[in-house]
Amino acid sequence: MQLKLPSVDDLEKLAKETGGRTQVVFSSIQEKLLALSEFLTWKVSLIAILLIFTLTMGAFYFAFGNATSKAIPSDTRIYVTIKQGMTASEIAEELYSHGVIENKLSFWWRARFDRNAAAFHSGIYVFSPDMDAGTVLAKLVSGETVAVKFTIPEGFTVKDIAERLDQQGLVKKEEFLSKAQTFAPYSYMKKEPNILYSAEGYLFPDTYELHEDPSADTILKMMAEDFNQRLTERLRTQAKQMNLSIHDLITLASIVEKEARYDEDRPIIAQVFFKRLKIGMPLQTDASLQYLMDAPKEDVSIEDTKMDSPYNTYQHVGLPPGPIANPGMKAIEAVLNPAKTDFLYFVADRDGHNHYATNYTEHMRLVNQYR
Repeated sequence: MQLKLPSVDDLEKLAKETGGRTQVVFSSIQEKLLALSEFLTWKVSLIAILLIFTLTMGAFYFAFGNATSKAIPSDTRIYVTIKQGMTASEIAEELYSHGVIENKLSFWWRARFDRNAAAFHSGIYVFSPDMDAGTVLAKLVSGETVAVKFTIPEGFTVKDIAERLDQQGLVKKEEFLSKAQTFAPYSYMKKEPNILYSAEGYLFPDTYELHEDPSADTILKMMAEDFNQRLTERLRTQAKQMNLSIHDLITLASIVEKEARYDEDRPIIAQVFFKRLKIGMPLQTDASLQYLMDAPKEDVSIEDTKMDSPYNTYQHVGLPPGPIANPGMKAIEAVLNPAKTDFLYFVADRDGHNHYATNYTEHMRLVNQYR
């Protein structure tokens, strides 16, 4: 905005006509009008700057902050861990990545504007998808944390555990797998190059409850401690009497766990594998091949049995380098108390029930019958 002011010539002409009496008056008026003009010009400039800033932020909002995450059912419970010392932007990123909020920038701006970013409480929170930023902030400020339970079934591998923890928003899959590769706090756990995960076999299948910030280290430690306590002195002594190291015991138990769906089959399958080990026959367990695959297959192929790996029990005699899953107590007890049979072969039908044979001819008849 620019005001049109009287020129100096105009003022002088007016002063002559009035005998100079208005000279001082008009000079004063001119000074005031100039000041007003400068003030209004500054205000207009400020408004223009604010308008440009608003439009820029709006464009940024829609370009970067308004992209919604993938669709999640509205009744989904989403667990998010807020760690001590996280910034508002880090929390916004965490909430957005889990689908709790639709807009990171909106959440960050609200947290900074309300000045409550420093008042967030760490812990585990449960949210719903696409929540209002104000509701989320209220939870974080009030410290509405929850205790989280997660269950690991018998026979889960380290990869299975990592995927479940990631799905529940507790620990990132990649972080858990990375830690599990070398996690070996007990002497019976092997930290060797040909073992895929040192933690495999020693993370006891159980229901766990978390009250504080979870991490890969915390969960690995908690599960390994549970296993160590379950491995009682009686079990250790019994394994020693059978000339079984703890590592071999759990490796064999993990194979039994994966091969047997029903309790009555576990001791019999354990006995079959003991017999094969004794006579130097390859264990030839499909479970060890499945362990090497990205996804399970209903039936392994002849080509699968040629995979180059120390875990391939078709190509290598004896136990694989380490466990192929995390067995439960029933599988461990089955190895320590195998059945007394003459069976050397078994095949499972489509319902998971196993059928046994003492010789290869009978075994092939059962294979043709049930597979």
